[in-house]
Amino acid sequence: MVAAWRIRRILPAVVALAAVAVVGCSGDAQPPVRPSVAIGASPGASGTPTSTAVPTGPLPSSAPGATPSFIATVATLTAADVPHTWHSGCPVAPADLRLMHLSFWGFDKRPHIGTMVVNASVTGDVMKIFSVLYQQQFPIRRMQPEDAFNGSDADSMAADNTSGFNCPAGSSGAGHSSEHALGKAIDVNPVENPDASGKNPMPPAGKDFLNRSDLRPGMAVPNGVLVKAFTAAGWVWSGPSASGPNYQHFSTNGR
Repeated sequence: MVAAWRIRRILPAVVALAAVAVVGCSGDAQPPVRPSVAIGASPGASGTPTSTAVPTGPLPSSAPGATPSFIATVATLTAADVPHTWHSGCPVAPADLRLMHLSFWGFDKRPHIGTMVVNASVTGDVMKIFSVLYQQQFPIRRMQPEDAFNGSDADSMAADNTSGFNCPAGSSGAGHSSEHALGKAIDVNPVENPDASGKNPMPPAGKDFLNRSDLRPGMAVPNGVLVKAFTAAGWVWSGPSASGPNYQHFSTNGR
C-alpha cells in the first residue's frame, strides 16, 4: 500500500457484499478499495455502468473461475492526498479532483484494482473507458497515482504506470502544455506506448516498441481496443500527432 494515500472523506459503500471471492494480486502495491460513490458492475441501457455493491477488499467473483465484475469508485480528496502532484499554482484545486478505484485486466491475465486521480468532470468518461478495456481484457501493467512516484513523470513512465493527474511543483499552472495538470489526460502503458515526440523515446525502454507494426499486448494502435475505447468517449489520442507521436497519451482536447 502507498502510505501517502489516505482518503479522508470517504462516503460509505452503497451496499455491503455478502461474500467476496479472493483473486490473485498483481504484485504491485495498490491501496485498498475505500468506496464512496459506488459505480457499476455492468452497463445499463445507456451504456453507463449501473449502480451496484462495491467490495472493500479483492474483486468479487460470482462463481469459481468466473471473471469478477467491473468496479469503479469515486472519492473526494484534499491537498494532503496529492502532496507531490499538486501545488498552489496548478490550474485546478484538489476539491475539483477525484480519486478513482478501477478494475483493470493485468498482463498476468488476471483482474486487479488500480487507482487514478482525474478531474471530477471526467469521472463518467473514465468509468466508461476502463469498463470497456476491462470487458475486452486489454492488459494494463500498473495503475497508481503519480504521487506514488513523488510526482516524477519519468519514474512513473519507467514503471509502465497508467496514470492521470500530475501538476508537480515547477509546472506553469494554467499555461501548462498538458491536460494532465487539469486531470483531463491519461497515459496508458508508457513502455508499450512511448512518447516519441522528442529526440529520444520516453521512457527509454519504449524504444523496443517504436515499431508499431509489430503489434504486442498493451499497445495503442489505430482501430485497436484502447484507441477505440477512448475515442468513443470523445477523447483524443496523440499517437498520430503532427508534432510527433505520443502513443501513451489520451486527453479530452488533444493537448
